[in-house]
Amino acid sequence: MASSELARGASGMGSAGTGGSGTRTRKLRLFPLLAATYFMVSGGPYDLEDIIGYAGYGHALLLLLLLPFVWSFPTALMLGELSAAVPAEGGFYAWVRRAMGPFWGFQEAWLSLASSVFDMAIYPTTFVLYLERIAPNVTRGHGAIVLELSIVVGAVLWNLRGAAAVGEGSVKLWMVSISPYAVLVGIAVYIGFQGMHGQFGGHASMVRPVGRDFSTAILVAMWNYMGWDNASTIAAEVERPRRTYPVAMLVSVALVALTYVLPVAAVGRAGLDAHGWQTGAWVDAATAIGGRALGVAVVAGGVLCAFGMFNALVLSYSRLPLALAEDGFLPRLLARRSARTGVPVAAVVACAVAYALALGLGFERLVQLDVLLYGLSLILEFAALIALRVRAPQMPRPFRIPGGIAGAVALSLPPTALIVFAFFRGGGESEHFGALSPIALGGILILVGIVVYAVATRRPGAQAPRSGGQ
Repeated sequence: MASSELARGASGMGSAGTGGSGTRTRKLRLFPLLAATYFMVSGGPYDLEDIIGYAGYGHALLLLLLLPFVWSFPTALMLGELSAAVPAEGGFYAWVRRAMGPFWGFQEAWLSLASSVFDMAIYPTTFVLYLERIAPNVTRGHGAIVLELSIVVGAVLWNLRGAAAVGEGSVKLWMVSISPYAVLVGIAVYIGFQGMHGQFGGHASMVRPVGRDFSTAILVAMWNYMGWDNASTIAAEVERPRRTYPVAMLVSVALVALTYVLPVAAVGRAGLDAHGWQTGAWVDAATAIGGRALGVAVVAGGVLCAFGMFNALVLSYSRLPLALAEDGFLPRLLARRSARTGVPVAAVVACAVAYALALGLGFERLVQLDVLLYGLSLILEFAALIALRVRAPQMPRPFRIPGGIAGAVALSLPPTALIVFAFFRGGGESEHFGALSPIALGGILILVGIVVYAVATRRPGAQAPRSGGQ
């Protein structure tokens, strides 16, 4: 495709006032998009416990302070430029397809969908792990499966109300789920500065690495800071996406980092022992510092956080099969939208079924596979940024990363280096996958994506032109 065609196509994307079906629907504004993005990435300090357990407070803080600069901010800047230049439904799939053609666009979507299956299994698991801290009888046996499935069903029902409903709901969920940490931080800081930390074991745990594996802590920290591109898939359902996305991306990075660093620093200052920290340990920390009431509040917040993240990510991931179906790669049924809300109902339900089937895998292995597959898709997104700088230098870019082609290349290097590290560190183990290591299973999924593309392109209507000049 010529550069002029690329530029014309980009300028035509995302300008309609509809959800993609000719039906005018309510769109996400800045603050709801910011809240939805926050949940797509973080949801709060929940799930940071393993970083502390593996690395200790001091090293955990170092990771949480460093990763935004070498992992999150480069990704957010890339997303800000591409989201503003190509605000299309399907987000990163549309960028990679536009920059490098339908094959690589399909592989981008396939990798993202594959990683989403493992990613989405984490949040119902977290829901149960937090709830069992105060109600273990409810979470035993089949009770855990029922609770996890309730998250899936609840998210589907909420998503059927539309993107605006999910975004506005995310604002409320965020305010409630994060509020116990405001109290926790306040009490912990008071304890630390009043010299009352001796009752928790003193300050030694703040600087001593206590965990089993610092490199695993890096993987978990990377997972806690990834997912910024998920918000891009709903561009057609965002109000003024060219202006809204760059602001939402950059503000959300700062907000996530702040809500990670402050609680970890506060409990470290209070002197809580870092030994034994694992998913759900925030409940024990809150109970030790502020009593049972605060512990119960953290449980409630963790439950809401897990649901909020799953809910926001269903919104994001379900737009990928929608975009693929519109291009003829998947059955047209997945492209059908509700006339009232603009929601791709079949795509939402299909994603939810896939996520329900992945429930029950172990947390650490889910994180490893998610990081590996997501990392490959992120490399393709940076490649799209560079390719569009080369092939379409005149494309309108309301938000532009400075430095031309060299700037785009330099921006991609730190995240790529971390992804390479994740491959070497997290790919060799085979626990929970029989004889398959994460790299082997990931390789199989990549090959399946190539085969699916070959089969899909033989179907009538595959690679049909999309609305907006694509």
